[in-house]
Amino acid sequence: MAIHQALAPAATTIQQAIASRVSIHAFAPGHALADADIEQLVQQATQAPTAFNFQNWRFVAARSPAAKQRLRAVAYGQQKVEDAAVVFIICGSLQAHRRLAEVLQPSVDDGIIALDVADALVNAAHAVHEGNAAVQRDEAIRSASLAAMTLMLAAQGQGWVSCAMSGFDPQGVSQAFALGAEEVPVVLVAVGHAATADERQKRRRPLADVLELV
Repeated sequence: MAIHQALAPAATTIQQAIASRVSIHAFAPGHALADADIEQLVQQATQAPTAFNFQNWRFVAARSPAAKQRLRAVAYGQQKVEDAAVVFIICGSLQAHRRLAEVLQPSVDDGIIALDVADALVNAAHAVHEGNAAVQRDEAIRSASLAAMTLMLAAQGQGWVSCAMSGFDPQGVSQAFALGAEEVPVVLVAVGHAATADERQKRRRPLADVLELV
């Protein structure tokens, strides 16, 4: 089947995107996202919050047939990896505190934060994270997860569908895509078109079961 660029429908509001988002398990093959669309999704994903403004993430977009086949081999053979238009490997970065001064510098240069505030953030981040592998890993997973959810809502808002995937071999992904020693592959996010129009959002638990007002 020939690969073609699919035109996404008109953008929706964030409320509509949340209400309409469904985890898609069967994608229609033969679609592709333009690199500009992929870049836009990642740009929106990087608006997600991170502790200390670490921005401790990296996105690998598997969009070529060869890359998707390589990813499928370490994702337990799941067909949707090949059928989706693109599958993002969303990684969280360890030891983000060591790069924080560099990450904050553009905001200092633009006058968004004062230099003494940036220095205070760097010092606090080092105090919390230096030598604490568990804290670093927890923060990497939190940041990548927030980015993944933001990316999925961005995709939904642009008329694409998505599926967050935890079914993969982390070590295999790291080796297959030459991830750095400080990069943790946290989640895969497949994006494309649904194979069927019958996908519906599963019923959610009642608020009374999950919300406590205090």
